[in-house]
Amino acid sequence: MLTRKQHDLLIFIHQRLEATGISPSFEEMKEALGLKSKSGVHRLINALVERNFIRRLPNRARALEVLRLPDAAAPSRGVKPQLASDRDAAIAAADNVVRGTFGKPKAPAVATTASFVEIPLHGRVAAGQPIEALESDRQLAVPPALLGPGQHFALEVSGDSMVEAGILDGDYAIIRKADHALDGDIIVALVDDEEATLKRLRRKEGKVRLEPANAAYKTQVYEPKRVRIQGKLVGLMRRY
Repeated sequence: MLTRKQHDLLIFIHQRLEATGISPSFEEMKEALGLKSKSGVHRLINALVERNFIRRLPNRARALEVLRLPDAAAPSRGVKPQLASDRDAAIAAADNVVRGTFGKPKAPAVATTASFVEIPLHGRVAAGQPIEALESDRQLAVPPALLGPGQHFALEVSGDSMVEAGILDGDYAIIRKADHALDGDIIVALVDDEEATLKRLRRKEGKVRLEPANAAYKTQVYEPKRVRIQGKLVGLMRRY
């Protein structure tokens, strides 16, 4: 028998894995369940591991596998996956997950009759060049569910500075072009018109802070005029 929070967390992890193939971060799980700290998430995960509902995958950052679901999955409360379209797809794929009322998914940015939409693949983020200098003829086929309104492009991730956000070396970051973003958004930032980097945006005391999601890296702090926002992360694709 699972507690309500254990049940909700299990369903949230299952839905995210079905929709994106990537485990949610501890921060995402904390927010989805309305918990005050990540320690509560750790306790819930340990309980699910002990009960053989999930297992941790070795040698992979923030990797979880759902082994089984409750025999009768009740509707979860307060669980909010990032993308309504991803969430609907995850529920449709799982017969033993009760459907919720999630609203309609956004239409893809490019009309298509195929299963994928091709977007420009510009190069490797943090490659030391402005995004504009990485233009190429290469394209990346992307599921329409990862796209929304606006123009999109893809970058291949280089390095491990965002592993705790589930962004790994070699992943393809799906970026929606934008020149502004909110605090907490993961963005492609161009520093001094020379170096492109994928980081979480914060603003504090008149400075722009580009925060990594890896304790081994330091936050980069700049004057606002040195940083240009190139786009916001809206999805990830991974090769296995």
